[in-house]
Amino acid sequence: MEKSKIDMFIGLNAENFHTHDLMMIKEKLEKMEDEKFILIQATQFQKPTTIFLISFFLGIERFWLDDVLLGIIKLLTFYGFFIWWLVDLISAKDRTKKYNYKKFLTACSYN
Repeated sequence: MEKSKIDMFIGLNAENFHTHDLMMIKEKLEKMEDEKFILIQATQFQKPTTIFLISFFLGIERFWLDDVLLGIIKLLTFYGFFIWWLVDLISAKDRTKKYNYKKFLTACSYN
């Protein structure tokens, strides 16, 4: 893989991942074939700031992060009497970055 492509990917997506995950991502990209890299580039990652705003205003970020069951429970309990809303608000960016890393690993595992 060309270093310029890797640097471009990291530059465009650095905010979507934890800094400690970026090193692993860079290593995987260096070993990756160009055909697989195209699949990685086509993967849409969630923006942590967007998920934070969705969590703050609507409280439905769990659905966006494919955590449907907990999203339904959260809504049925009126956001856990707002305690759950506060906890989710605090952890929204972290959960988004973890979700994006899992999505990256899934895209890497396709043949």
